[in-house]
Amino acid sequence: MRGIIGDLTAALGADKVVTEDPALAAYAVDQAPVLDYQLPQAVVCAVSVEDVQAVVRACAARRVPLVARGAGTGVSGGAHASEGCVVLSLEKMNRILDLNPDDETAVVEPGVVNADLNAAAAVHGLMYAPDPASYRSSTIGGNVATNAGGLRCAKYGVTRDSVLALDVVLADGTLIHTGHQTFKGVAGYDLTGLFVGSEGTLGIVVGITVRLKYLPREKHTIAAFYPDFRSAAAGVLAVGKARVQPAIMELLDSGTLAQLDAIHGSTLSARGASLLLLQTDGFGAAAEAAAIRPLLAAGGAVVTMEADAEAEALVELRRHSRGAEVDDEYRVGEDVAVPRSRLVDYVAELDAMAARHEVQLKVVAHAGDGNLHPTFWVDRDGDGVDPGAMERLGAALDESVTVALAMGGTITGEHGVGQYKLRWLGLEQKEPVRQLQYRIKELFDPAGILNPGKAI
Repeated sequence: MRGIIGDLTAALGADKVVTEDPALAAYAVDQAPVLDYQLPQAVVCAVSVEDVQAVVRACAARRVPLVARGAGTGVSGGAHASEGCVVLSLEKMNRILDLNPDDETAVVEPGVVNADLNAAAAVHGLMYAPDPASYRSSTIGGNVATNAGGLRCAKYGVTRDSVLALDVVLADGTLIHTGHQTFKGVAGYDLTGLFVGSEGTLGIVVGITVRLKYLPREKHTIAAFYPDFRSAAAGVLAVGKARVQPAIMELLDSGTLAQLDAIHGSTLSARGASLLLLQTDGFGAAAEAAAIRPLLAAGGAVVTMEADAEAEALVELRRHSRGAEVDDEYRVGEDVAVPRSRLVDYVAELDAMAARHEVQLKVVAHAGDGNLHPTFWVDRDGDGVDPGAMERLGAALDESVTVALAMGGTITGEHGVGQYKLRWLGLEQKEPVRQLQYRIKELFDPAGILNPGKAI
């Protein structure tokens, strides 16, 4: 009697169904810490909507778990393989189906890389605004799954703010279209908004209609180096009180600057102990930059306007500030957000908790919207790490979340809950909210086959 692999092979052909161990291992995890390593039964490389429907129907018939996956750049375990699952790779569904410069919209398949869409839009003086640090490799489908943000989110918002419509394959293989081609539309419930950020637990997104923005003709980049991180965080509030809205407002602490210098040969640490990097854009970019500079200097910063090449280099260094490492059991990056008014307080708490738990810490932040990425780690040697160090690391992570929540924050600003953050979700979302979410999940996926054990 043939099993799910036989069903998939019969429906799609042997060339689209991968069962060799090296490939299974490569598709088993994303870039998050691995709590429970599982190899999938198979990896299916879809190239069409019909392929996706065939996979979903085959898995639904046998109640086999199905995990959809883009480029695997997620850091919360949303694409980790579940026990006995099939991984559905959408990377090869990478066509830009339509780009309408008059309507300022584009229709793309889920495997389109963020940078590729931006390159196509730039020809028409347009851009796709969400720009996660991994924009050169992350896919639009993955961005939709986690409601990704990025450097420009302070001014342009997150993925949900740019998605107009979706084509989605439901858990029984049915294809539906949600949303509209227009910028405005309030007919019925907002199912498009529901699917954005659902991490593949309600349906498989196979088509995305996005709104494009005008590509700024002018940019001004400001580098403000401070003697300490808290002063830099206070600079963010000063800019906000002036009612100036930069496109980019990024914070990097001393540990991050030192790591970037070591990896890239830069000299950031020689310029200060913390960096607030801002970029204004559009026709008012020069005036906005001129208004910002004296505010930062008054707060103790050494402020410079960066020439084009240096500015681009600084922005690129910020994109690489997470480092070359991948999170593992010894090093974990977080994704909390707090109200901007509590930014300085939260930064102080991070420093205190790292010292209290005797763990190392570096912090980068999308300061414009209070989204911080603290990374805690403990050193290891050839024999690993002693249990006491691991307990301290876990305690620091737990406290970073509980303190953020106490300040009115959230456990995840843009990376999603995935598998890794489920342990904290109950601290933020109480009953009956969680029960309502379970009921929504049951409505869309009654057999529970879509990315089980993730997001909710």
